[in-house]
Amino acid sequence: MAPPTRSPFSQRSFRFQWPSDLATSWAFEMETLLLAWFVLVETGSVVALTIFGALQFLGTLISPLYGVAGDRVGQRRVLLAMRGFYVVQAAVLAALVLTGNLGVVAVFVMAFLMGLVRPSDIGVRNALIGATMPAALMPRALGVERVSMDGARVVGALTGAGLVAWLGMGPAYLAVTCLYAASLLLAFGIREVPPDATGRARASPGAVWGEFAAGVGHARDNPALIALLALACLTNFAAYPLTGGLLPHVARDIYGLEQTGLGTLFACFSGGALMGSLLIGLGGVGPWPARLMLASAALWFALLLVYAWVAVAALGMVLLLLTGFLQSLCMVPLSVLILRITAPAFRGRVMGLRMLAIYGLPMGLLLAGIGIAWIGFAGTATLFAGFGLAATLYIAWRWRASLRAAEGLG
Repeated sequence: MAPPTRSPFSQRSFRFQWPSDLATSWAFEMETLLLAWFVLVETGSVVALTIFGALQFLGTLISPLYGVAGDRVGQRRVLLAMRGFYVVQAAVLAALVLTGNLGVVAVFVMAFLMGLVRPSDIGVRNALIGATMPAALMPRALGVERVSMDGARVVGALTGAGLVAWLGMGPAYLAVTCLYAASLLLAFGIREVPPDATGRARASPGAVWGEFAAGVGHARDNPALIALLALACLTNFAAYPLTGGLLPHVARDIYGLEQTGLGTLFACFSGGALMGSLLIGLGGVGPWPARLMLASAALWFALLLVYAWVAVAALGMVLLLLTGFLQSLCMVPLSVLILRITAPAFRGRVMGLRMLAIYGLPMGLLLAGIGIAWIGFAGTATLFAGFGLAATLYIAWRWRASLRAAEGLG
């Protein structure tokens, strides 16, 4: 075990942030599984399923504004406001379920509202780690943070499906609400050095777009940041829809599984991601994080080419485990590099741009839904994975010098 001085848990704020993030991630996964299965069963339409998935990510368009707010008033305050919202929306959904008034339209409306806030949660978390964690501990902290997300996905997928089968959707949603409430209470224990008060006093509402433009300019002037943001957008567009939003379709219509089988598929992908996160949490990202990131992304897309044509559930589960492992070895070094090369004054805004890259996910989901209706899942997934592999190789070649220079900053 690493000595306390090398552990992110030696920092008081992280001892509160990590369990808060864990509870939030656990609730996210349970909630997404519950509602996705509800939509698929009620409508029987994979297009409706992809619309539900896409609605949850519309807020990526305003993610940079969360970054501006975090740079102005502090990441902690933004995080508290977001998690307060989660408690309210989950309580409303629980009430609708328990009173028998939940319908597909209500789910779509709530998915839209959730989509305005939830996509920015990861960016605010990471920016807060950057603001509260010594630079030497940041890679391990991000690895451990990713463990909380991936571990919650495993537990959330299995418990979400299990609770519905055992107690019904109403009690399962009450459990989601309680998790959100716990995450909010824990977040009050986080401590952050507040932004400069003088700067806040001079800032006016009209300056928001100017601050956002400054963040865009900071990223534009750094070729390595452009490469990292491009890869983030690519993986969200071409990889995550295949192993995330489309899994209910894969589970029911390709593998012939029920809701518990869907939970197992989610758990396999998340279990692989958890192993990758644990590896980085224990050993860091090494001396060549950019090369680790790019190699993992290329292998990730290569395995998805195989996954596209697998019709046996057991083999699909193995491939989901491996792709989950590789996505952690790609995404954690990506976050480390972004925080490493971004000036502290722009950290929130650049992480907001990083979250804006998630908008590739709803676009990918919608296109994949149309593609599946025309040529089936195998053909659509092959096109997505093939494009992702080719684009990853292009990014590696186009920005190779800038990414190697970014590795030298460690």
